[in-house]
Amino acid sequence: MQLPLSIDHSSSATLQSQIAAQLRTLIREHRIAPGSAVPASRDLGRQLRVSRNTVTAAYDELVSEGYLHTRKAVGTFVCTTLPDTLISGAPARPAFRSGSLHRAMNLPLPYGGRGVSGLHRPSSPDLVADFVFGRADPRAFPEKIWRKLIVECLGGAAERMSIYGDPAGLQSLRQLITSRLGPAHGMVASVEQVLLVAGFQQGIDLVAHLFVGTHTPVVMEAPAYRGAAFLFESYGAQIIPVPVDQHGIDVSRLPEGRVKLVYVTPSHQFPTGVTMPLHRRLALLEWAARTGAYILEVDYDGDYRYDGAPLPSLQSLDRNGCVIYLNAFSRSMGPGLRIGYMVVPRDLMRTAVVVKSLMDNGLAWLEQAALAQFLRDGSFDTHLRRLRQAHEARRNALVGALRSRLAGALVTGTAAGTHVLVRLPDDAPDAATLQQSARALGVGVYPLADSPVWFHEQLPGHERCLMLGYAHLAETQIESGVERLAQAVNAAG
Repeated sequence: MQLPLSIDHSSSATLQSQIAAQLRTLIREHRIAPGSAVPASRDLGRQLRVSRNTVTAAYDELVSEGYLHTRKAVGTFVCTTLPDTLISGAPARPAFRSGSLHRAMNLPLPYGGRGVSGLHRPSSPDLVADFVFGRADPRAFPEKIWRKLIVECLGGAAERMSIYGDPAGLQSLRQLITSRLGPAHGMVASVEQVLLVAGFQQGIDLVAHLFVGTHTPVVMEAPAYRGAAFLFESYGAQIIPVPVDQHGIDVSRLPEGRVKLVYVTPSHQFPTGVTMPLHRRLALLEWAARTGAYILEVDYDGDYRYDGAPLPSLQSLDRNGCVIYLNAFSRSMGPGLRIGYMVVPRDLMRTAVVVKSLMDNGLAWLEQAALAQFLRDGSFDTHLRRLRQAHEARRNALVGALRSRLAGALVTGTAAGTHVLVRLPDDAPDAATLQQSARALGVGVYPLADSPVWFHEQLPGHERCLMLGYAHLAETQIESGVERLAQAVNAAG
């Protein structure tokens, strides 16, 4: 590939500046398409009859400005989202002919009815046991310690509360995430790679902003989290579903063509609960290195593994800078604390921070400061250890009750996390029918189709599957709830 570049040796501008300026113009005018590879520095140097170092310096200049990004052992590419686009904002509104204006203005908005159902259910105090997914135990929140930390952080906070913070997040909290949480989650990163976000959903949104446009191919594990699939679709993505087996996403079925991004939850696949073993993780990384795709690793419920040792994250195994790691404190502190964190490859970090600054002007300083102190003094470690023990006991109570009272039911996803999948016996009513009869007995249960789950195609037997969350329930509630659920099944039989 030869680029239409030339060198003017009579110009006062340096060779590096001339190359950078001409490349910048080609990229701005989309004469080099976003995502395209640019020639290797050696090849372009040979074309222009300049040294390879001169071309490398010009490329580095454009990398620092956000026009190019490099992939180790792969090459240099034009960024999908350009700095000019970020600054100038949305394109101008197209002009309508008078006859089409009224019709166009009344077209339905895209995705107006496709939110993440199943996450925002109100509490149901009338139920004996509500096996709703995604709810934390309010009794476990360290209220006294948190109140104390908030008061301490407020001392002398007037100046910090009167200025905007770093869009990347509070420096001290980012540092503590790398030093205190990094080893536990198998993260290998410096503080310069850590970006704070308002939970999982904003992290996924940020990645979509970086990579996804109209018809961008994005691989999704199937089934998957509905909030991710709908978000990618709202950016115009072409979703490529790849089935999940007992080891997670089936790498042998990944496409070999141009794929920008693959979304996976290897620690505890949502919703099936399977854990991706080491050999599958290595195969996925090899595929990404071969195809040039990025991997969004969502470490969903990685804190709660009960059976077996935790596995190294994809991010820690990555040698090519292709993994973006995402985690959030919502699974340990509760969804009310909207703080999550990403580990971003170095060549993407600058652009990621620019995108984050367009989403918000930084997270709330006070909560970041309190969380930093919560990590620093060891309170988080103690809190997480207690939660893990409590959740394991509740998991044991739920699995034991299901096996003793619902003979023939298949329970999966028990090795980690805070929910299980239950496939009802063939002689039991379907999940939607059972949901109604169980509620009449004071128990809330939820069919897979009524949970925040995305299906590319309806899975065989999904109409007989329940998703049962248990993190917020006492063991006595769990046992009583399963007993009444069994009564509902038997009454229908």
